[in-house]
Amino acid sequence: MASPKGEVTDQLLERYRVLAKGDIGIIIPGFTYVHPFGRAFPFQTGIYNDELIYGLRRLTDVVHEEGGKIMLQLAHAGRQTKKSLIGRQPMGPSGFDRDPVNMVKPVAMTEGEIQEVIYAFGEAAKRAVAAGVDGIQLHGAHGYLINQFISPYFNRRKDNWGGSDEKRFRFLKEVILITKNNVPDGMPILVKLSTNDFTPKEGVTPDLAVRYAKWLTELQIHGLELSCGSSIYSFMNMCRGDVPVDDFVSGFPWWKKPIGKIMIKKMVGEYDLEEGYNVDAAKLIKPVMNNIPLAIVGGFRRFAHMENVIEKGYADLISMSRPFIREPDIVKKFNRGETRKAKCLSCNKCLAAITNDLPVRCYCHEG
Repeated sequence: MASPKGEVTDQLLERYRVLAKGDIGIIIPGFTYVHPFGRAFPFQTGIYNDELIYGLRRLTDVVHEEGGKIMLQLAHAGRQTKKSLIGRQPMGPSGFDRDPVNMVKPVAMTEGEIQEVIYAFGEAAKRAVAAGVDGIQLHGAHGYLINQFISPYFNRRKDNWGGSDEKRFRFLKEVILITKNNVPDGMPILVKLSTNDFTPKEGVTPDLAVRYAKWLTELQIHGLELSCGSSIYSFMNMCRGDVPVDDFVSGFPWWKKPIGKIMIKKMVGEYDLEEGYNVDAAKLIKPVMNNIPLAIVGGFRRFAHMENVIEKGYADLISMSRPFIREPDIVKKFNRGETRKAKCLSCNKCLAAITNDLPVRCYCHEG
């Protein structure tokens, strides 16, 4: 819902004003790109230069006026973008294979480009502070650049940025350190981490995620959120439920529609919703968190199930996305006892909207 330049729009402000009225604990808007070459989608919100601070300040003010809290999510797309969108060949830790969505083969980042992006994360953190946020989340999931560096599948380097778990983790560590240096003492810094990449060959797995979680606690982050999947190789693992084939392919160019329809049709019935599909990974990771709060996202719909996850100590916080798109006031409804289950049917038409450059909203008219 941002402008073509990534600026906050009135439409975006209204979306988060409504959410802030819903008694949500922490609002984390759609990811903001920290560098012009790190943009993943058209109309994505940007935080890559100082001119964007004014709009971001308006966004935080709107949330605060309604009594809410907001953390900006900082991200870089890495290889998960299009040349036509960023004006150059997409880049990543390593350059191999054309991805199955954008059909683009990335180029491996140079040492200078790596340092430039780390610096960009630090500058973005400064802008977030200037915009008045309550905290920052670093997006290390879903196949974006941080995830690419920590994943053995995406990162095939043999230098100081790859070749071992420790070296692959270095990029995220450096981003955390520069972020800490650029925000006030005590400002919450969270990380979003994939626990399973679901890539063609092994990437981040639950066991590797446990190791990374230990290292993140040593860096004294203030919270960890667990997710899974990657946008170009396993997007339906990120948002399990129905596969709206026609909605997904409607925005494809004519030459891509036939093969796209065949590929997406194969997914139908393979990703049915399983409530709390990241809970098993959370059970492995929670014991190493050393009292740092653990949040978990992934298909939560029933209030009783959410309560059970918290009461059993599998996680400390519940994250949701699609339910808030349909019912921004669902927390109020839970608190008032008006409902015990989200209306979201996991039809994923909202997800398909992104592929068609449409605003994220509920496009489901059932129920």
